[in-house]
Parts: sequence; structure tokens; C-alpha cells
Amino acid sequence: MFLRALILAAFITSAVTPMKAAEQSIGDTGRRIVSTPTPTPHRKKKSRKKRSPSASPARVKKKTASPSPSQEEEKSPSPSPSETASLPTPAASGAVAPTSTASPSPSQMPAPQKSVLPQNKGRGAPNVTLSPEAITNFESYPPKVQKLLTSALELTTRNLDYKYGSADPANGGMNCSGFVYYVLNQNGVAPYVPDDSKDQYIWLRSAGTFEPVVGGKDDSFELKELKPGDLLFWSGTYSIERDPPITHVMIYLGREKKTGARVMVGASDGRTYQSQQRFGVSVFEFKMPQTENSEAYEGRERSRFIGYGHIPGLNE
Repeated sequence: MFLRALILAAFITSAVTPMKAAEQSIGDTGRRIVSTPTPTPHRKKKSRKKRSPSASPARVKKKTASPSPSQEEEKSPSPSPSETASLPTPAASGAVAPTSTASPSPSQMPAPQKSVLPQNKGRGAPNVTLSPEAITNFESYPPKVQKLLTSALELTTRNLDYKYGSADPANGGMNCSGFVYYVLNQNGVAPYVPDDSKDQYIWLRSAGTFEPVVGGKDDSFELKELKPGDLLFWSGTYSIERDPPITHVMIYLGREKKTGARVMVGASDGRTYQSQQRFGVSVFEFKMPQTENSEAYEGRERSRFIGYGHIPGLNE
């Protein structure tokens, strides 16, 4: 009986001891698992890689390398002027076209337009022209006078210079007696018209139509018979030995509506309009005495107004 109990106790002891050992082993293993976490290589790799806030993964993926200058030229070369001309218009492509255009080459640019007639060659103020309507009572002038003065005023629009010895506007200019000679012959006023101011003076003196003027006032009675279309004569406008000493001639226009001043037309190298010197074929003021420009002519005498003459048959 005692022996059986002893055997049973030994059996129980032998069975319990391995179970405890197993439990102890399992417990130790569990404690090691809990106390020592298993390292994760992938997480450690990610945790070691640090990125700056501006370089997020999404931005890194979108960032591309900038092309080199040579690559940019290959992708979008600058168009040549001929290619630019063939590009589609904004209406066709829907794009907004640039406002600048390619400059034409010198061979494509139009030649500059030259003035056929020079403008005073830099001397004095620009020449002046007037329309017939700008002259007081022009419409009441005799028909031949209107025709003559209209022809004379047309020459003032051609930008003609003063050219000594010329009686033809095709030369680019005329002198005073050449202007009178051209206008009178163009209108068939007389069968014979001299081409020099001295001879034109003699022509009217011989015809008995010349009115001498000795006084120097604008309201002189000696100007009472002065009519539009008359020729006006001066001496001493330049130094020359001649007899009679006539050196300058103009055509009388009448009075300007705007100013009421007497005006004349012809070619001059320094007479005035509105107190400014003009050089060429122009409208000028007719003043008494006519000496305001004498200082402008070096080596010349003081000019003097001699008188005026009616052109034979003009006022008929």
C-alpha cells in the first residue's frame, strides 16, 4: 500500500517537473519577445532618410531637369523673317499675335520721297501762299486780273526758291523779273513782255501807265491809283550800275482780308510777310517805305520804292 503511494507520487512529480520547465521556457520566451521588439529593416531605412519640407515625394516626382540652351534651340528655334510672314494669323489660330513686326531689309524699304523744289535752303521763314478768297473783294476784280493773280498765287504753292536769272519754275526757282515775265506770258497779257526789271519799268513808262511815288507814307495820295495786277518797282535792292537804276519788281495783289494789309506776290531773297523774311516765290507785305530789309543785304544800297505801273489792257 505504501509502495503504491510512493510510486504514484514519483510519477506525479516526474510529470509536473517537465510541465513547469516547459511553462518556464514559454514564459521566458514570451518575456523576451515583449521586451525586445523585432527590428524592421524597411521602417528603419525610411526613418533614416530625411527630406526637406520643400522636397516632398510628390514634388520630387514632378521636378524635371531644365533643358540646356542647345536643347531649347532644338525644341523651339526662333523663326526667320520669312517664316514669320507665313505664320497663321490670329483669326486662324486663335492666338494673340505680337504687335511688333520684323523690320524690312534696306532693299525692301521704299525710297525716300524728295521735295522736287527746295524750301529756302534753310534761310528765313517758310514761303507763304494765299487763296484768292483770302484777298478782299477778289471776286469783283476784272476777269483778266483774276486770271493773272490766280496764276501768280499758284506758283507760291510750289515751294520755289529764289534763283537769280531764272524765268522758269522748272529750274526750282525764279528771280523777281523772271517771275513777272513768266506769269504775264503764261496769261497772254501783252504781245511783248521784257524779262528784266529795268526793261519792264521802261516798258510801262513808255506806255504812259507808270505812277511815280516820292512820299513814304502808307496813306499817301500817290497810291490812290494803285490797282490789283499792277507792277511795283524798287531801286537799290542790290548794288549794280544801271540806268535807270531799277533792281526789283513785284505784282500787287490788293489787301488781305484777315489783316487788312497790302500784299504782293513775286520772288524775293529777303522781303517780309508778318515781319519775317522769306526767300523764294511767296506772298509778301507791301509796306511804305520799303526799307526794312536793307540791313539783310550786305554791300547793298538802301532800297527805295519808285512807283507802280498798270499793265496795258489788263483792266479792260
